[in-house]
Amino acid sequence: MKIWAIVVAAGAGTRFGAPKHAVRLSGVELWRRGRDALVAGGADAVIVVGDVPQGVPGGARRRDSVAAGLRQVPADVEIVLIHDAARPLASPELVRRVIDRLVESNADAVVPALPVRDTVKLTLGDEVVRTVDRSHLVSVQTPQGFRTEVLRRAHEVDGGDATDDASLVEELGGSVVTVAGESRNLKVTFPEDLALLQALQAMGGG
Repeated sequence: MKIWAIVVAAGAGTRFGAPKHAVRLSGVELWRRGRDALVAGGADAVIVVGDVPQGVPGGARRRDSVAAGLRQVPADVEIVLIHDAARPLASPELVRRVIDRLVESNADAVVPALPVRDTVKLTLGDEVVRTVDRSHLVSVQTPQGFRTEVLRRAHEVDGGDATDDASLVEELGGSVVTVAGESRNLKVTFPEDLALLQALQAMGGG
């Protein structure tokens, strides 16, 4: 079974103040950390979409960048992983967990997920409308795994932008299942997030 991966590293990093993929964590760019974890976890090849050495040019939207990467994936590749360069501490074990679940199941996609621990409230402006039952809520991460042909079909549907690729598969009517995510697999959005990752790395190594 052929498994390829795409690292999305094409964002402008507006909220961070600079392109996040090029930021270094312990001397290593974030996109390289993601690429290396994917390879160590079982990906046969990795395509990086963004302004990096041997990278593929990205698009205006996240889904455009993923589509640009998908066009580089050979037709005989059965599984494709999509990972955000802004999550540099995803472990090879998490990558393997996603791959194994997809191989063993009949699902079209697999996403790492963590339970929502905080109380969640629905608001209208600054007014609380109601408290949401969090027992069925999860927050999802990357890398996310997909049957390649299903993800290609999902990207052919013009559903606007999407914060993750699993939502495109959901819109297509495909099945998405979860595996346990990792608490340290945080996303870098603001400068303070990088400081938190540095502290986590110092505590746990890697």
